[in-house]
Amino acid sequence: MNRFSAEEKESNHKASAAGAKRRRVIWTLVVAVFFGWAGYIFFAQSAVIADKSERLAQKQESHETVTTSLNQLKYEVSRLKDDEYIGQLARKWYNMYPPGETPIRTEQSGE
Repeated sequence: MNRFSAEEKESNHKASAAGAKRRRVIWTLVVAVFFGWAGYIFFAQSAVIADKSERLAQKQESHETVTTSLNQLKYEVSRLKDDEYIGQLARKWYNMYPPGETPIRTEQSGE
């Protein structure tokens, strides 16, 4: 029998078919493991991203409140540079009046 005989081709064909089937199973297993790993990483990262975006939203909200209070304080400081406003505060909080000025007090309910 030579190497081109029909009997050897059939046995060689069965061996190559078994090898192809084995390679296909191994390839399918590798692809399944890869997609499983990729899915796990995707869901793990999406949970981390959701947590970080929530913290970012909280920090942005606190940033807005801090910016608002900073602007109010800057406005108050600019008003404190005015002598007339300081006089009004002295009259209101400390009952300090310039000489010769008579305070007029009214009775208000609830105070």
